[in-house]
Amino acid sequence: MLQVDELSVEFPLRRGIFQGSSLTAVDRVSMRVARGETVGLVGESGSGKSTLARALMRLIRPSAGSVSGRVRFLDRQWLTMPPAELRRHRRHLQLVFQDPLACLNPRMTIGDMMQEPLKIFRPELGSAARGQLVDAMLVNVGLEPQIRGRYPNQFSGGQCQRIGIARAMIVEPAMLVCDEPVSALDVSIQGQIVNLLADMQRETGAAMIFISHNLGIVRHISQRVYVIYRGRIVESADCETLFASPRHPYTRALIDAIPQISVRPRVDPRFAPDVQPGSPGCAFADRCAYAAKPCRERAPDLAEAGSDHWVACLRLREI
Repeated sequence: MLQVDELSVEFPLRRGIFQGSSLTAVDRVSMRVARGETVGLVGESGSGKSTLARALMRLIRPSAGSVSGRVRFLDRQWLTMPPAELRRHRRHLQLVFQDPLACLNPRMTIGDMMQEPLKIFRPELGSAARGQLVDAMLVNVGLEPQIRGRYPNQFSGGQCQRIGIARAMIVEPAMLVCDEPVSALDVSIQGQIVNLLADMQRETGAAMIFISHNLGIVRHISQRVYVIYRGRIVESADCETLFASPRHPYTRALIDAIPQISVRPRVDPRFAPDVQPGSPGCAFADRCAYAAKPCRERAPDLAEAGSDHWVACLRLREI
């Protein structure tokens, strides 16, 4: 359904000693998403997850940053699609935001916000038909239809996230991009939202990209996982293989950070200063216990470590 090849995002640096240069936030990312599949995208804060999501959604303005590469979605060239055509096809690729309250207009009622995408993408529907679809979708996400006349500030964070999911799913998208949809919620609510997303995906058959820094949640919901570090994919594999036999030191560090009874220390977890723009070598070298001189001199490409298991590490065969 989605094929991404060599996608890069650069932002110009307009202040400080690096003024005039650019920062590569996403560096030659390639990934695939099949129909009905849930793909997890994991990495720590600042690794480029949300920037990648915004680039896929074409939400990065040309004046703010440059996007290069190829994105093919539903057999269409997504990045080069003319604006008028893109507007018609946006219904097929919807986004669930990280902050459930900030993504809802405080001056609009829940009913008005839910009907807004229907007015844009399904103008043939009348007011009564739109109201019926809104009521049905609210029930599907575990809310009462009677809330249509209320405002976002009258709901909890978990309820607002359910409303955001309902608004995204009401146009029956082919794919849903969830940008850390539970990070702002209480732990007790996170499981409910994740289970809701999984249930709705099974019912609709939509594909999903689930972005998170919480590997426990990603393991629960995903079939395949991509690990991103400083804008580069460092490992990708099916979920079972990745958690059973992680190969990249960064992936091992993330998995070892999951609370558990027995922790297997594999790498030095200390944080290193950010790599300067344009620095050669592996981005993880300053934090890796296995790093050698070549690791600081050239960046590794993804190499096959098993059946459909890819790792970007120069010392892959040694660790």
